Amino acid sequence: MKNDTLDPVAVGRVIFRCRKWRRLSQEVLSGLADIGRTHLSAIERGERRPTLDTLYKLSKALGVNMSDIVYEIEREIDNADK
Repeated sequence: MKNDTLDPVAVGRVIFRCRKWRRLSQEVLSGLADIGRTHLSAIERGERRPTLDTLYKLSKALGVNMSDIVYEIEREIDNADK
C-alpha cells in the first residue's frame, strides 16, 4: 500500500458507482440516508470522508451491506496502487 490513509476519492467513486447502479439521484439517496445532498456530493467528489455512521446510512439506503462497500473501496485502492 502506498499510503496509510484512506483515499477519499476512491471512497467517492465507489459510492457514486453504487448510486448509479441503483439508479438513484443524489437527492433521493441523500433523503433515504438522511444526510444532506451537498454532503453526499462532496463525498462522491472525494472532498469529504464519510464517518462510519454515514457510510452505514448510505449502505442501508443503497440496499447493500456496509462490508460490501468497504470491500469495493479496498479493491479500488488496490487497483490504484498497481
